[in-house]
Amino acid sequence: MSVLEVANVTKDYGHGRGIFEVSFAVEKGEVFGFLGPNGAGKTTTIRHIMGFSKPQKGQTFVNGRDSWQKYYENQKEIGYLPGEIALPESLTGTQFIKMMAELRGLKNLEHTEYLSEKFQLDATGGIKQMSLGMKRKLAVVTAFMHDPQVLVLDERTSGLDPMMQEVFINFVKEEKQRGKTILLSSHIFSEIDATCDRIAIIKDGRIVSNFVADDLRHQETKTFKLEFKTAADYQAFIAQCQNSRA
Repeated sequence: MSVLEVANVTKDYGHGRGIFEVSFAVEKGEVFGFLGPNGAGKTTTIRHIMGFSKPQKGQTFVNGRDSWQKYYENQKEIGYLPGEIALPESLTGTQFIKMMAELRGLKNLEHTEYLSEKFQLDATGGIKQMSLGMKRKLAVVTAFMHDPQVLVLDERTSGLDPMMQEVFINFVKEEKQRGKTILLSSHIFSEIDATCDRIAIIKDGRIVSNFVADDLRHQETKTFKLEFKTAADYQAFIAQCQNSRA
């Protein structure tokens, strides 16, 4: 049984927006990359996995449980990092961490302290005054403070500086070594390629490719598609290529 499963899910918002017949599965201990441009349908798909939205067609499952019907049960096993962070600005970071710990019934905050140190989070200040990067770190810590077995990450490194992006990539690798099941969503191929076992590509709300990452990395022959805005740009490119061979 797959840990995460998306089975023929459709959510049509009209005018070609939404997701259409989307299907994929993530196995236990696997890091699965969900790649596509902004607006392709990644977040919509993830919202269905999380049980935030009910599909018009198809189903999503977490450990065999329907995402919509078993929302509360599934939340206990998932650590979710959304692409857009919305935090209560009237609290300090420390107060927010305490509130989230109480909501999750956490008594031991050892893992929370580990994450805070790893991501260099200073939670003492007010959330309203925090930089985007610090808010992102706070979201990371509170998303994974209960040490969940399933991680769902939507545009995971958005708002983090390059050094923290590298820390996050190493964190994902460490969690994989611990046997966690991880879904990563991004529009940046290098982020996905650095950690994933398999990759699905979504475009205009439809899955257009699903493959093992190593197959792409080790493929001797690669095909690239080039598009030009004008015929003149194309002719200039051809001329430059011919000159370089001369």
